[in-house]
Amino acid sequence: NSTAVVTVETTSVGMVARVNTTYRCFSASPVIVGGAIVTFSNVTMEAYMTGDDLSPNESVCTADQSFTTAPPPPPSTTTAAPAPVPTPPGTPNQGSYSVSNSNGTVCLLARMALQLNISHFSASQNKTIQEVVNLLPNQTTSSGSCDPTSATLVLTQGSATNLSFLFTLNTTSNRYHLTGLSVVAAWSDMTAPFNTSNSSLDYLRGSLGRSYMCSSEQTLAVDQSFSLNTFQLQVQPFGISRGQFAQAEECLLDQDNMLIPIVVGAALAGLVLIVLIAYLIGRKRSHAGYQTI
Repeated sequence: NSTAVVTVETTSVGMVARVNTTYRCFSASPVIVGGAIVTFSNVTMEAYMTGDDLSPNESVCTADQSFTTAPPPPPSTTTAAPAPVPTPPGTPNQGSYSVSNSNGTVCLLARMALQLNISHFSASQNKTIQEVVNLLPNQTTSSGSCDPTSATLVLTQGSATNLSFLFTLNTTSNRYHLTGLSVVAAWSDMTAPFNTSNSSLDYLRGSLGRSYMCSSEQTLAVDQSFSLNTFQLQVQPFGISRGQFAQAEECLLDQDNMLIPIVVGAALAGLVLIVLIAYLIGRKRSHAGYQTI
């Protein structure tokens, strides 16, 4: 919406390689940058080179690895100890995050407990596993940017996890929703950094000037290899006043959870009423044919 030159930047694009190693990724890798989406493909590059040519050592991205088949390992005469099975992390803790404009005004608020569900190739188990990891609020920092029709929240946990949310506002209907989710993870058991994103999502729908709330567990599917579990979530990416959440719109899951006790309560009340009526009718009949002395 501006005629001037606008510069956006991000510190996380998922292109990771060691020194004296060439980074290669032929697959398309979309990256969310301040509301814009930049897609890299057919990438071959190296930084901090010692010579004039690319290093023969290569770091291949996860997307390219999924299309190649590794040769089978040579037979072993010794019996290897089974790799430990990761234990479920349990319900994550809720964290509070915010994004401010250049003038210091809060433009996005979020309270949520997050759990990352990633399928990756395990170095210790030598196979693809599904690992569930909680985002730790006390080790996570938030950043991002806000525009009239888009808002970005970036959560960074150390150097191992980077999670980005992109919200879009429809100015015709005055409703917003979560359009994009991207993650970059470099966990200890991964053979290569994990990087994926999806910019055509339709989650967390709310009205302008109101927050979206969902206390129940939700699963936001991004692609076949990554989904995000949310708990105790409340978010408002637009129309924030005085740095506080506006009136909340509850998700259908919470409304359904409230409907169950209402129905049970109504059924119990109806049962009590039926018993009371039956008792009164029975008592009236018991006095039939008798006169009061």
